[in-house]
Amino acid sequence: MIEVIGQSLRLSPSVQVDMHDVSKVAGEVAAGMRAPSGLETKLVEDLRQDLLPEWPEDWLSLERDRWDQLRLHALEALAQQLQAIQQYVPALQTALAAVAIDPARETAHRIVMEVHISEGNVASALKCYQQYRNLLEREFNISPSPQMKELVEELMPR
Repeated sequence: MIEVIGQSLRLSPSVQVDMHDVSKVAGEVAAGMRAPSGLETKLVEDLRQDLLPEWPEDWLSLERDRWDQLRLHALEALAQQLQAIQQYVPALQTALAAVAIDPARETAHRIVMEVHISEGNVASALKCYQQYRNLLEREFNISPSPQMKELVEELMPR
C-alpha cells in the first residue's frame, strides 16, 4: 500500500482514495458531463460529507473551501438535471443537501423553489422564499437578489 521512493513515502497507485473518486464524479456533474444514472443517492450522500471534519489543522481550510465549492456546484447541477427529467423528490433532496451545506447560498434556495414550482407547489416555493429572506435579514441585514425577487414576483397573482 505504501511505496518508498528515495527518501519519500507515497500511497501506491493501486490504492483507491474515495475522496478522489467522488471529486472526479462531482467535477463531471458540475460541468454537465454526467447525466443522472440512478446512482444519485450514493453520490448525494458522499457529497454531504465534510472534508476531515475532526482535523483542526489550518492547512485544511483552503482544501475545505475547495471541496465545499465543488460539492455545492455538483449538488446544484444534479438537482437541476433531476428536475429537468421530472424526478422531483430526488431533485428536492439534492437541492436541500446543498442548502444544508451553505444555508446562505441563494442558488441552492432558488433551485429548491424551482423544483416546488415545477411540481405545482407555489405555496411551498413562497414559504421557502420567506424563510430564506428572513435568514438573510436576520443574519446579514440584506435582501435576496433581484433574480430571486423576480422568481417570486412571477408566482404572485396579478
